[in-house]
Amino acid sequence: MSIAVAVILPCYNEAQTIGRTIASIRQTLPEAAIWVCDNNSTDDTAAAARSSGATVITERAQGKGSAVRRLFTTVEADIYVLIDGDDTYDISRAPAMIAMLVDERLAMVTGTRQGSTDGQYRRGHRTANQMFTTLFRGLFGGGVTDIFSGYRVMSRRFVKTFPSRSKRFEIETELSAHAALYRLPTAEVETRYFSRPEGSTSKLRSFRDGMHILLYYFLFLKDLRPLQFFTALSGLFFALSGGLSIPLFVSYFATGLVPYLPTAMVVVGLSILGFLFFTSGLVLHTVRHAAEADFVRAYNTIPDVTQ
Repeated sequence: MSIAVAVILPCYNEAQTIGRTIASIRQTLPEAAIWVCDNNSTDDTAAAARSSGATVITERAQGKGSAVRRLFTTVEADIYVLIDGDDTYDISRAPAMIAMLVDERLAMVTGTRQGSTDGQYRRGHRTANQMFTTLFRGLFGGGVTDIFSGYRVMSRRFVKTFPSRSKRFEIETELSAHAALYRLPTAEVETRYFSRPEGSTSKLRSFRDGMHILLYYFLFLKDLRPLQFFTALSGLFFALSGGLSIPLFVSYFATGLVPYLPTAMVVVGLSILGFLFFTSGLVLHTVRHAAEADFVRAYNTIPDVTQ
């Protein structure tokens, strides 16, 4: 059976590198369809992609997540290879990643970057990646080792049931969180990571985008693990309530009076909030279970072309 492979590239101002990237894809995956999503580039990215033989679509909503969502909804294929257009990923590893996806019937294979110098993998980016990868494993589980890798091979099942909400660079985190939440079969393959060509600059800003991604971690946790999220908030409010109530109880048992009425009101309010947060977690946990059942049914209706 013939398997249709599509290589999808979200791009913003990559005119200098997109031609070489597409040429490498053509050499490595000659039968693959190549789609470029131009995300409001101010240079000649779209023209360079077209002249290299790629199909180009435009996404007006700014951000890598928006561009990936447009590619997911527009492109039809059996296997999707998501890669950046900056000529930094080792495209020669794509056949091995596709073979692993097919042979092991996986939902996603991630290319983990193995850059050896700061020129290839800037120190700030390297440190942030390690920190966020560790945090991700603590929050969502799984054996992820490169949470921000933009090099992914995915099945049609995975792509067409992925409820993308990300707008920016948190898209990679959302892909991994989605796979971890539903315990979808995934794997990793080590790939080389090359330096950007001279004159080409990264769009990622370590601190700004790091803070944005950190915020999304907790939003993901609220949406994907509501019981844990709201139980933690409930515990925080109960702890504050308990701490403030200690002097009230001490005074009451010593004098039979409660002299700190405003504090007592705060204690009651915090206790009520703690109870409401816990109840909200239970309700949303039930709703989340129903949503998971709906996802499984939708996922299973899409034929697994790797079988």
